[in-house]
Amino acid sequence: MEIGRTPETVTDVVQAVYLSDSRRVLATLIRLLGDFDLAEEALHDAFRAALEQWPRDGVPANPRAWLVSAGRFKAIDSRRRRARFDALEEVGDKADIAVDDPAAWADEQSVEDDRLRLIFTCCHPALAPDAQIALTLREVCGLTTEEIAHAYLMPAPTLAQRIVRAKSKIRHAHIPYEVPARTDLAERLDAVLRVIYLVFNEGYAASSGALVTRHDLSAEAIRLGRLLVELLPEPEALGLLALMLLQDSRRAARTSASGELILLDDQDRSLWDRKQIAEGTRLVDRALSSRRFGPYMIQAAIAAVHAQAPTAAATDWAEIVGLYDVLMRNDPSPIIALNRAVAVAMRDGPAAGLALIEAILERGELVDYRLAHAARADLCRRLGKVADARASYERALSLTRQEPERRFLERRLAELPA
Repeated sequence: MEIGRTPETVTDVVQAVYLSDSRRVLATLIRLLGDFDLAEEALHDAFRAALEQWPRDGVPANPRAWLVSAGRFKAIDSRRRRARFDALEEVGDKADIAVDDPAAWADEQSVEDDRLRLIFTCCHPALAPDAQIALTLREVCGLTTEEIAHAYLMPAPTLAQRIVRAKSKIRHAHIPYEVPARTDLAERLDAVLRVIYLVFNEGYAASSGALVTRHDLSAEAIRLGRLLVELLPEPEALGLLALMLLQDSRRAARTSASGELILLDDQDRSLWDRKQIAEGTRLVDRALSSRRFGPYMIQAAIAAVHAQAPTAAATDWAEIVGLYDVLMRNDPSPIIALNRAVAVAMRDGPAAGLALIEAILERGELVDYRLAHAARADLCRRLGKVADARASYERALSLTRQEPERRFLERRLAELPA
């Protein structure tokens, strides 16, 4: 044992290594063993072995390499035992684990790429979108099944079955555990970014429940975004991380002490996280310098304009509308059109924005989207169209499942003249 290390402190080291490196070890074991469940079993076996051996033999120089080797060895031994080949090697509980395993740690770069392979596998287009999210949170982020189920307000057995089916699909469809070739990277990267942003949005603006935000989910998405930028610094990955940081910087100001929703214009900007804003702005500049403009990058640039305005009144709405014009050309969608209409209302007045929103609703787009009706209601309220405002607030309320948002809309309704 290393000098000064007691069994208690070594146990603390094992726990610290588990927190910092277990997902990396798992990613490499999945590559080596070719199976999610076998790799997870091997991961736990490796850490059990560490708890037994490190207090006696000392902490290895490269704990992660030791754990990968130990896990791989345990998995191979388990396979042999199940195949009744015990006689081939008298190993297991009676012998220490061999950690000199070149096959498990031969290629340092390959080991670093294992996390990237795992992200792309969990977000493979052959998997259903909800399965991609669940599998990414479980395998890449390390959240428990119960934690994910709680975040998405579903029974844990239902979520567990979703993960089981996703793993089975990967196994039986022979989905490759690899980073896509350069020719396929753009399309596959879009799916990965979409999953990360969906996780972030559920944490940043919960779709239902008693809270506006779920910081654990948004924090996991940001951590995953950092990992992706570290391993694959593509402009859109930079843009997504910047967007999440800039949006998350406002988290402390988005609700009151009693949990009530506070709109952007009314937020106390001294509560905004200036460190996150500075980092997000640097990432926006870095992404824009590539001249390869994508939707996440442009949305991040819009968020940066908001973040850099010292007051709501000082917001450069002309710049924001111009960026939305670029975004509409690059990635047109009804929701982008709605956001642009709100920006136009701030630049040119509520009547101009209302005309755009009503055109969107008349086309049949966003008729069941609560924020479209809430935006129309607000513009009607500002124009003195009380009956129209009331109808739109009521429609938005009927579509809203988040309690703080419901209370906000109810207050707006009560404030309208009789």
